[in-house]
Parts: sequence; structure tokens; C-alpha cells
Amino acid sequence: MIDEVSEQGGNAISPLVYLVDDDGDFREEMVFGLSRLGLDVHGFHSAAALYRAYAAKPSDIVILDIGLDGEDGLSIAAHLRASQSVGIVMATARSSIDDRVNGLEKGADAYLVKPIDVRELAATVVALNERLGRHRAPLPPPTPRWALVEGGWVLTDGIGHRLRLTTSEQCFLGRLFSKRGETVARHALVEALGADVHDFNYAHLDTIASRLRRRAEKANMRLPLHAVRGVGFAFTD
Repeated sequence: MIDEVSEQGGNAISPLVYLVDDDGDFREEMVFGLSRLGLDVHGFHSAAALYRAYAAKPSDIVILDIGLDGEDGLSIAAHLRASQSVGIVMATARSSIDDRVNGLEKGADAYLVKPIDVRELAATVVALNERLGRHRAPLPPPTPRWALVEGGWVLTDGIGHRLRLTTSEQCFLGRLFSKRGETVARHALVEALGADVHDFNYAHLDTIASRLRRRAEKANMRLPLHAVRGVGFAFTD
């Protein structure tokens, strides 16, 4: 039986999580995202790799894809459930009721269908860990890592939210990102828009900023976009 997560210096250690998926991109994305959310996660591409790691150090939670090459996730779940006290989460593209029932009958404690938001997966792991009576460290709130991708046309916060920009928004944010953390003067932003600084309604900058904030909020993004009265705008992390 797995020992309960111990405490050191008064702080509980996060549950140890093993994730098994032969899709390298998905595996890396989930391991990275879950790690950023405070979990101790290790990824494996096959049942054999999982069993080697598990024999050396049993995990508290195992996340399994069903459609693995070689031994599939259902077989792994049945094997683990037969002899171990471990939380099992199925994370798979198989979405039929029969698949769900079969997964739960084989020993899964939770069944999630791809595409899966990393925050939902993290919440499932934490809830399952608590239900099993193990202690965990409180998950810190995710820290946005703002970036402009796809040629500067998409704003991402690095924690799963994306916003496709309009032409004016792309020019506006592109100039702010070039001076991250600094105040960019209004005339410089007008130049970035390709407009004449002497023949431009500067109130339009406030309109662009206001509209951008509203659209970001609808996408569950809280922009660190600040207006500096009488000077310009700043984008701070």
C-alpha cells in the first residue's frame, strides 16, 4: 500500500503522479501543465516504462490513456487495481458510454475524454488524492506567461487561453510587447498603427484598449494592460 504523502518543514508534498500516453505531444503538454500547477508529474510512453518506474517508486495517482501500443490502459488499470491502492484516472479519446463503463469497471476512479484542459485534469487529480485520504500541498494559482504567437496574431496566456487579434489590436499589442513592463507613449502606438501622429484621434487608442480588455475577459483572460494617464500604455507581467 502506498504511504501517505509525508510532510517536511510543515509543508505537505504534492502527490506523485505518473502519466502514461504514447502521444508525445499530449504527454509533454500535460506533464508541463500539471507541473506548473504544482503537481509532481512524470510521463511514460508505455506500460513497461510505467511498471519500471512504479516498481522503483509507487505513485499516488496514475493517469492512463486506453489506446496504448502494447498493453492498453484498461489492462494496466486492472493490474494496478488488483494489487495496489492507487488513484487511477483515464484520459482518453474513447467517449462512448460503453467505453466509460468499461474503464470504471476495470478500476478507474475518474474518466476524462480528450481534448482535456490541463486545469480540469489537475483538479481531478487533486480531488481524487483528497478522496483517498492523502495530503497535498495547496496548488498555487497558475501564473500567466503572456506571448504573441502565430506571427503576432494570437495572444496566449500560457495556461490554456488564446485570443485571435484584430489588425489594430495586433499592432497595438505588438508595440507594447516590444517594451514589456515599460510605458509606451501614445504617439509611438499611433505610429505602430501606421497612422499620422498629427492627424489622429487619440481617443481611439482608449477604444482599442477597452475593446481588447472586454474580448480578453470573454476568453477568461485578465490582461495586465494599464493606461498611464497623459503618457500612454504599458503591458506588465
